[in-house]
Amino acid sequence: MNDSNDSRRLTSQSIRSFVLRQGRMSPAQSRYLEQLMPTVGIDYAPAPIDPCALFGREAPVVVEIGFGMGAATAEIALTRPDEDFIGIEVHAPGVGNLCKLIDEHRIDNLRIVQHDAVEVLRDMIAPASLAGVHIYFPDPWPKKRHHKRRLVQASLVRLVAERLAPGGYLHCATDWQDYAEQMLLVLAAEPLLENTSDGFAPRPEFRPLTKFEARGLRLGHGVWDLVFRRRG
Repeated sequence: MNDSNDSRRLTSQSIRSFVLRQGRMSPAQSRYLEQLMPTVGIDYAPAPIDPCALFGREAPVVVEIGFGMGAATAEIALTRPDEDFIGIEVHAPGVGNLCKLIDEHRIDNLRIVQHDAVEVLRDMIAPASLAGVHIYFPDPWPKKRHHKRRLVQASLVRLVAERLAPGGYLHCATDWQDYAEQMLLVLAAEPLLENTSDGFAPRPEFRPLTKFEARGLRLGHGVWDLVFRRRG
């Protein structure tokens, strides 16, 4: 889950899920990144992964695009032990922090890919295979001239929809109203998806309320959730 440090963009040639920004890593994050990624990491390769082999069982698989520092990702995986989760993030501090949380809480149903999410979805996730996809608080790119860099665009939504199994869901959340309205228009225009609500959705209980979000709500800022499902 990302806030102002999230970095995603769209180029005219192809979608990318990030802009690479160097973040400062703590010694703990660096240590856990080095020690844990060989165990919980998935190397990018242009070939579909086998979730059953990866997790050692057959279970629904949920992907999160851009998990930021990973706190919500870890909490969701802990509270949904019958499902398996793949978090995608390029920024090393966040990857290291999620490795730390995985180790501290002994989370065994969560894996990490440190690579561009678009390429991971396109090359490593089989069509119609996912139970869900999470996109939480992507970079809002607030200036109008930068809106084309926003992650949630028609081409990305089509790619996600194709990877969802029938009945699988796409859950987005943002605290920028104009981005929320754009998301709603883009998602509603995708013929493979249908809205589970009449417009925006209530926050699902499984999505944790972060400190950043709680502070915003106390200040009167809005948060908008959207939950769409893949048509059968």
